[in-house]
Amino acid sequence: MNLNMVDLRGQYLAIKDEMDAALEAVLSSTQFIKGPAVGKFECELAGYLDGSFALGVANGTDALQIALMALGVGPGDEVITTAFTFIATAEAAALLGATPVFADIDPRTFNLDPACIEALLTPRTKAIVPVHLFGQPADLDPILELAARHDLPVIEDNAQGVGSTYKGRKTGFIGTIGTLSFFPSKNLGCYGDGGAVLTQNEALYHRMKMIANHGSQRKYHNEIVGVNSRLDALQAAILQVKLHHLDAYTGARRAAADRYDALFAGLPGVTVPFRDPDGLHVFHQYTIRVAQDVREGRDGLAAHLKAANIPHAIYYPIPLHRLEVFQHVPARYGDLTHTDAAAAEVLSLPMHTELTPEQQQFIVDAVVSYLQ
Repeated sequence: MNLNMVDLRGQYLAIKDEMDAALEAVLSSTQFIKGPAVGKFECELAGYLDGSFALGVANGTDALQIALMALGVGPGDEVITTAFTFIATAEAAALLGATPVFADIDPRTFNLDPACIEALLTPRTKAIVPVHLFGQPADLDPILELAARHDLPVIEDNAQGVGSTYKGRKTGFIGTIGTLSFFPSKNLGCYGDGGAVLTQNEALYHRMKMIANHGSQRKYHNEIVGVNSRLDALQAAILQVKLHHLDAYTGARRAAADRYDALFAGLPGVTVPFRDPDGLHVFHQYTIRVAQDVREGRDGLAAHLKAANIPHAIYYPIPLHRLEVFQHVPARYGDLTHTDAAAAEVLSLPMHTELTPEQQQFIVDAVVSYLQ
């Protein structure tokens, strides 16, 4: 059986005519940088997410860095986030000379545990960065309440959660700033690199726009040190087409997750993804936990799936506080018991918009054959 972690070809073929027409329009216009396609997509993206200002940038890592720069984060500052995520979340802070401070996760959601943040606050803390991991919204209200008491901004790392909701609100515009990645495998992905920053604050929007344009509002009138980070028009056109299908994509992912849940029901040794009743999980990944005392645990299952030619992935086998880079770059953390446990037990199965019930049955049968 032909299986993929992500079926970008199948997704493209389903919208080929729309996509080809959108790309042809940009190619014919020859307006590839800051062309009208970019502005149209930014406007539609902000509207879809029920927010005010969206700015396309070159990638999701740039989005995080630009957000931190706009908030004045720099050397000597501290940024509280999670160690159970991709390195970009903490890397952006380290690049600015700030210290990433890692708080533990909620073992059910894999997201930053609000109860673990306050003990890590110091006078040097300048921002809190929760991640909506695997498409599951973080528990934002207690984080925002804590941040408000300490006059701290909150940056939502929404790279994996576009379209998710928290208590009826779309993620990305709930905190001070939201960031997105449009890496091809994301729920809303382009055909190259791309990202965005989101905010309801007009002054912050204009500052981020200036930072992303070499620190300039007018050409050759550079006011601050910035970066060169922009979403090109071809990628914006691709994203605008896909944005119109995002609700359908989310529905397909959630239906696939429902099928996985039903197939795994009652199977000892496997914990299916938790769904917070306060949020809408968009299943960027379908990530199970495999008990360490079942045969050879998660790693044994991974080897079994590899032998059966079934795609799978482990996000993230080495939590950030244990990476070599953060043994040399300043970092600080508290008790990360749940983070370490998750890193040893998680395994992600194929999850995409073209996944069929027959493919899922084949995948689950392979998992069952290992566990039993």
